[in-house]
Amino acid sequence: MATKISLNKSSLNKEKASLKTFNRYLPALELKRQQLMVERKKAELALSEARERIEQIEKDIAAQLPMLAYEDIDVDGLVRVTNVVLGEQNIVGTSVPRLEKVEVEVKPYSYLVKPHWVDFLVERLKEMAELHIESQVRELRYQEISAATRTTSQRVNLFSKVLIPQTRRNIARIKIFLSDQDRAGVVNAKISKSKMDAAEAQQIRTREAAQAVAAEAGQGRDIP
Repeated sequence: MATKISLNKSSLNKEKASLKTFNRYLPALELKRQQLMVERKKAELALSEARERIEQIEKDIAAQLPMLAYEDIDVDGLVRVTNVVLGEQNIVGTSVPRLEKVEVEVKPYSYLVKPHWVDFLVERLKEMAELHIESQVRELRYQEISAATRTTSQRVNLFSKVLIPQTRRNIARIKIFLSDQDRAGVVNAKISKSKMDAAEAQQIRTREAAQAVAAEAGQGRDIP
């Protein structure tokens, strides 16, 4: 449904000002969208990297410590995360979380009771615990940047596909209407002038006829 607008010069100036504003903001929005798309790709790659590192650690543990599947050794609870410190980072106007610090606690264990390879396992578990937290933060970063990219893309589409074309159509519509009015005014002026000229000519003819009649009447009185 077309927006109802006033077809006058004031409305025309308003639409022109709006078009100028839209055209000024659109390049900035488009640049922001491109920058966000680059950052989104970086966040996606960072997330994939964290997940791949976790998967690689799991493979390393399975390859280097096959005895875990057979020996009755309790390794549950050896490593746990005790604290996570997050900061904030501004990326192209979007606030995203940034991992500052991960604190990991190792449950004390006896070197005499546990096999020698438990030390290696603890180090790998610590690394994996930190990576799991990092992966979660990178997932949040990716989601925030993706949401910002979608929002900015919607705004770009709104400006380029809706507001600017509609405003241009409004301007064209008003110009056509005003042009038609101007032409109609010229035609009406010509018609009025023609009528005035005709009326004036009629008055002249009437006056001349009256003068002729009067002249004939005067000549008649002069006859002996």
